Amino acid sequence: MQRLTAIVHGRVQGVNFRYFTLQEARRLGLTGWVANRPDGTVEVVAEGPEDALASLERWLHRGSPAARVERVEVQWSPASGEFSRFQIRY
Repeated sequence: MQRLTAIVHGRVQGVNFRYFTLQEARRLGLTGWVANRPDGTVEVVAEGPEDALASLERWLHRGSPAARVERVEVQWSPASGEFSRFQIRY
């Protein structure tokens, strides 16, 4: 089990990016959260099998239909196991 922490830059707020990320993460069986940040980026913290996290990372580069992703910063680390599901944080 691994943890992926990502900061997604571009037009990613106000375009349902968090909702679509939630749906994709749940489809992949991941746990964690997604949240808007004050600087206009979106932060994603997800835990699960490495192959599922790699799929989520690829998805983050595309984003939701109305999003325009410019850049994704990714950091990998060992999973903590602290999450029971994937959710949107407000």
